[in-house]
Amino acid sequence: MKNTHPLAPGSTIGIMGGGQLGRMTALAAGQLGYKCHIFCPDEDSPASQVSAATTVAAYHDVDALKSFAEKVDVVTFEFENIPHESVQLLAEHAVVRPGWKSLATAQDRLVEKEFINKISPTTPFRRVTSPAELEAAANEIGRPAVLKTARMGYDGKGQVFIAPDCDFEAAWAEMGADIGILEAFVDLAREISVIVARSPGGGWATYPPVENRHVNHILDTTIAPAVMSPEMAKEAVDIAHAIADGLDLVGLLAVEMFITRAGKVLVNEIAPRPHNSGHWTMDACPTSQFEQFVRAVCGLPLGDVTPHHDAEMKNLIGSAVRGWADLMADAGARLHLYGKKEIREGRKMGHVNRIYPRGHWK
Repeated sequence: MKNTHPLAPGSTIGIMGGGQLGRMTALAAGQLGYKCHIFCPDEDSPASQVSAATTVAAYHDVDALKSFAEKVDVVTFEFENIPHESVQLLAEHAVVRPGWKSLATAQDRLVEKEFINKISPTTPFRRVTSPAELEAAANEIGRPAVLKTARMGYDGKGQVFIAPDCDFEAAWAEMGADIGILEAFVDLAREISVIVARSPGGGWATYPPVENRHVNHILDTTIAPAVMSPEMAKEAVDIAHAIADGLDLVGLLAVEMFITRAGKVLVNEIAPRPHNSGHWTMDACPTSQFEQFVRAVCGLPLGDVTPHHDAEMKNLIGSAVRGWADLMADAGARLHLYGKKEIREGRKMGHVNRIYPRGHWK
């Protein structure tokens, strides 16, 4: 179902998924006068805590999906791993943004890599379906390398390091999937990302590239903007635009990239939704990534993305959130908590932004 007209304030945005990205999207939508209806399997999700309504059901529940679609004016997603059949069903009853192509590409690493490689280089990779194929692929692209599940992996989950002396049977068992992707290591200097918004009419808004620093495969800190040459920044932005165009994206797209020590830009992965590396925009830009996401999926004019400050975003992971009181007392910290009751190792509980005068990182 298609609709090219802007949604009026008071309309209802349906969000598939109940995590922190849905929560911050719902908060931004409320500021623009929209209501949000969350669809997720959890009764007390971070997003449902701040939304007008919640449907608690499995993502493949046909009756619940139909009922949900009839109650909303547009459907979007706060994560991409929604069953294909569910997205098709929703599209028969409601406007869905972004469309299935964006989701199908992002939720399968092999499809994603093959699509991106037609636009811009990625790290070398091979499809593997057995320990024997894994060994052959490792011999071909070299070791060390990293084995990943083709589907359903995030924040380092479903990844196995392939060492020079790897036990391939054990590595395959540890991955725990029928299909994997083996990716070569690169001579990495740093990691960056670019977030772009694209409206139904093809309008653009692009945040500057940022640098991302990971700990244990989980994003720890984002530095905004990344310190890089104007030429390299333009190259990264052009790549992100080309990928979004290729997906016919309506919404938001985050493109993660590697910068090699030789100065080459390689695309790592994409996410057609708000992204952890865009949280700094909440306090350092006129339009946050979450407001921009709402504007795009509702067909509104896109907002100004020119940063008014430089910023550092730091995730509060696991027990780090116990320091909330000190952060509340810190005049330089802007704290964003996600309403999660259970503290677990590796779980994102919130983030803190610190802003600085423009040019701080140079």
